[in-house]
Amino acid sequence: MRIPAHAVCTAIRDDIVSGVFEPGGRLTEDLLARRYGVSRVPVREALRTLQSEGFVTTRRHAGACVAEPTEQEAADFLEVRMLLEPLAASRAARRRTEAHLKVLRGLVRLGQERARRGQGEDLRSLGGWFHETLVQASGSPGLIALLTQLRHKVAWMYAVEPSARPAESWAEHGAIVDAVARGDAERARALTALHADRAAAAHRLRVRTPQHPVNTASGRL
Repeated sequence: MRIPAHAVCTAIRDDIVSGVFEPGGRLTEDLLARRYGVSRVPVREALRTLQSEGFVTTRRHAGACVAEPTEQEAADFLEVRMLLEPLAASRAARRRTEAHLKVLRGLVRLGQERARRGQGEDLRSLGGWFHETLVQASGSPGLIALLTQLRHKVAWMYAVEPSARPAESWAEHGAIVDAVARGDAERARALTALHADRAAAAHRLRVRTPQHPVNTASGRL
């Protein structure tokens, strides 16, 4: 069965974000095809998509390589995400479904429970799931796609330190859900902006400005 290009694209992107493929490293079609057990055709399509997203660039005499984002680009991506997440929360307050609320409330309960137990790894994954669900609840396909790409970019460029006060962080999550449930768009926006600002302080840059920066303008926002 032929593996679709979007699945190969996801696999390559995940490996870039996790550091399997380092910035500046070559991405040959043969190597990738062997790694993922596919032909070169979906690999070629995936590389084109990843280039349009800014994860991959093409160099003369080297072919496809992992992009090398600058520190300024990383800062810009984090800032844009901080601006768009409150917008998503405000829209979620107007467009969320009961299914969204059920998932969000369940995640808050789990997060508060894990915070009391000090289960940090669980908290990180639960936090990611919470914010993804909140964005999905916005009901805005374009905004969802944009924030999804930003989430990948920020995860690639930054390491996030565990919260020193996880119980407070999950109390903020709970307050956001309460505002969304009441349909209070302005409060949902304000609470999410405050939460995003506090969370940004825990981000530590992974990337460093390369000596010869690669233009990733195709993936800029």
